[in-house]
Amino acid sequence: MKHLFTAALLSAAVAVPAAAQEIKIGYALAEDSHYGAGAKAFEASLTESLGDQFTFRHFPSSGLGGEREVIEGLQLGTVEMTIVSSGTLSNFVPEAGVFDVPFLFRDKAHARAVLDGEIGQEILAKFDDAGLHALAWGEQGFRHITNNRGPIQTPADAQGLKIRTMENPVHIEAFRALGASPTPMAWPEVIGALEQGAIDGQENPLSVVVSAKLNEVQKYLTLDGHVYSPAMILVSPQLWGKLDDDQKAAFQKAAAAGVQAMRDYVDEVDASGVAALKAAGMEVNELTDEEKAAFRAALDAPYKEYEAQFGKELMDRIQAVQ
Repeated sequence: MKHLFTAALLSAAVAVPAAAQEIKIGYALAEDSHYGAGAKAFEASLTESLGDQFTFRHFPSSGLGGEREVIEGLQLGTVEMTIVSSGTLSNFVPEAGVFDVPFLFRDKAHARAVLDGEIGQEILAKFDDAGLHALAWGEQGFRHITNNRGPIQTPADAQGLKIRTMENPVHIEAFRALGASPTPMAWPEVIGALEQGAIDGQENPLSVVVSAKLNEVQKYLTLDGHVYSPAMILVSPQLWGKLDDDQKAAFQKAAAAGVQAMRDYVDEVDASGVAALKAAGMEVNELTDEEKAAFRAALDAPYKEYEAQFGKELMDRIQAVQ
């Protein structure tokens, strides 16, 4: 009888499924942003591949803190996953900063080819040595300037403009060269600073301008496309190290789904966002190729520094990708 009871207990134990592992995923923007779209697509793909092995808790709108804090949480293992801008990535892998060089990419197709290709994958691999695991490059799109002072048509119009930038030395150096006053600031602080007039403007892709409803606190939008802005899907090395090969393959597949969702969101906003912002009351001006060339010429000095920092060979490789 005792043996039968023991066997029954063992059988019951085998029948109980293992508890699903919870994945906390944090990102700076709202759930209905391109980050939210990427996170939801990732979750859907992983669930389709692995069933109920993992559950997700989403922390949008900087619910787990600023991007640097969340990345440090991944290093410590207190956060499992994030989708982040390139703003703080160069603090962890300096080479990642090359993609923030102004006017480096011709268009989105060029940028996507670089990030999905050999160069982008080389830099992704470097994050393992920084105590992080990078799954894929996502996307925000080309960055534009919004402000409350007036339209920006020439480099002279940026003189003295107090503009929020990411905590990104490449961006900061570029705006200083234009005579602006770049003000690094974590995203959760930006809306309040704009409302209070502590800063004149900020720069972000249309995907952020639209999803964050910046038209409510900014009057002017200049479509200058000064920088292409990637994003990145990161997981903690503690989580990655516990996965078996099948689970790792499912995570990579889910990352590809997340990237596609972000790119689809960006494409949709690029197609419809300007009209929506104009309808909401923003004044919009778009720079011509000749006007953009004047901004690029104003950055000749920083460009020499970028080539010294990242290597002219790497920058030439990027620009040569078709």
